[in-house]
Amino acid sequence: MNQEKIGKFISKCRKETKLTQQELAEQLGVTDRAISNWENGKNMPDLSLFKPLCNIFGITINDLMSGEKVSVNEYQVKLEENIVNAINDTNKKMEKQKKLLSFLLISFGILISFIAMTIFPSESSWGSHYATFGIILSVVGLNIFTGGIKWYKKIVINVGYIILSFIILFIIDYIGVVNIHQAPRFSLVKVTGDKIVYYDTPFYDIVRCHVNEDNEQYKVIKNQKYNRDNIDTYCK
Repeated sequence: MNQEKIGKFISKCRKETKLTQQELAEQLGVTDRAISNWENGKNMPDLSLFKPLCNIFGITINDLMSGEKVSVNEYQVKLEENIVNAINDTNKKMEKQKKLLSFLLISFGILISFIAMTIFPSESSWGSHYATFGIILSVVGLNIFTGGIKWYKKIVINVGYIILSFIILFIIDYIGVVNIHQAPRFSLVKVTGDKIVYYDTPFYDIVRCHVNEDNEQYKVIKNQKYNRDNIDTYCK
């Protein structure tokens, strides 16, 4: 539908019925600013107002949607065009709403993951839990965004996004271990000895040696099998 044309038609009809914007607004239960926006083509009246507006102007809904008074000969053609245009406009609005929702979910999910990796202490399991929840939330948003593509492409995109997201989180976690000397958030097993804490992560292992109260050393070693009974040997 041509909003600008319809807006001019509403303005013309209002003036022909000798109504001000304020008077028309009072009859429809809206603000005069809403009437002004309609007449300027900025937006359309709500569907629930189509019938009352047409009754005030003495026109048909087909006239309103066409932005002009439709002749008897063109009535059916215009009606069909308006129905198709109304469906297309509705689909476009729904598509915009879906994209907005997907954008919010993706953004909010990424934000949750980032906050989880920075606020929660590394020893707390909440950091990894909330980071994972953030990824799941953003995947839901991505799934909505890719709703129009074929299912196998959607699977590839979603799986690729999940893998990439976890790789980024593991890299951030690794940087924190090496540069900030903090415990890994994504450890599968945590083994504690007398002066050692051994963290088993999916890609590498961390040895945390307690030298004294003021000194703790972190060692990154290759993923390997470890002996729980002789775990302290890693700090010798």
